[in-house]
Amino acid sequence: MLTRNWHLVFGLLLTALAGYVDALGFVRLGGFYASFMSGNTTQIGVTLAHGALTPAIVPLVLIGLFLAGATLGSALSIAAPSGWQTPVVLAAEALFVAAALAAGLQMPDSLLTSALMAFAMGAQNAVLGAGPVKGFRAGTTFVTGALFGFGQKLAAALMRTGDPLGWVGDAIVWLALMGGALTGAAVYQAIGIYALILPAALAGLLALIASLFVARRPRRIGPKAL
Repeated sequence: MLTRNWHLVFGLLLTALAGYVDALGFVRLGGFYASFMSGNTTQIGVTLAHGALTPAIVPLVLIGLFLAGATLGSALSIAAPSGWQTPVVLAAEALFVAAALAAGLQMPDSLLTSALMAFAMGAQNAVLGAGPVKGFRAGTTFVTGALFGFGQKLAAALMRTGDPLGWVGDAIVWLALMGGALTGAAVYQAIGIYALILPAALAGLLALIASLFVARRPRRIGPKAL
């Protein structure tokens, strides 16, 4: 089982990974997202309001694959043995991102790569299903809630009704996504689709580390075994 501090580290790294992948999807698709489904939903609404149906297909596909990934990731988390939820879902995410890379190399102009990226990002939200860490949520592929929490806790700090540094965690989550997006866009510009190697490797590495934590946890001995 991950300790609280490791849970936080994993969450921030996964938030940065989401920003990284989302930036790749945005650049590849010219304005659509691999993990920011609010943006894709807005795109659909604007497109339909202008009477255009065809441009709405791409964001609809991305939303559908994100939902499918979230469903599968949650199902894996439910089905996994106790303690193994994080490594199992992370391993699945690593495989999905690797599949996106393979699809991009074989079919550079296909939507399949971005669809698999959206699928992986949907699954990622089930990785750290235990909820907020130290009062803020890291590890998801969206930070709107963290940004609101940042403002809310900053107001409390300024009004001296809350922790003077309570806003720091939410600020770091937002910065993690921003840093990941900046890195993803820069790496994609430099090496193209091969930029997906980094998030696939990171998800795989985190899965391995999480597995080691689980394997090293003390085994509970029932009364009958004594």
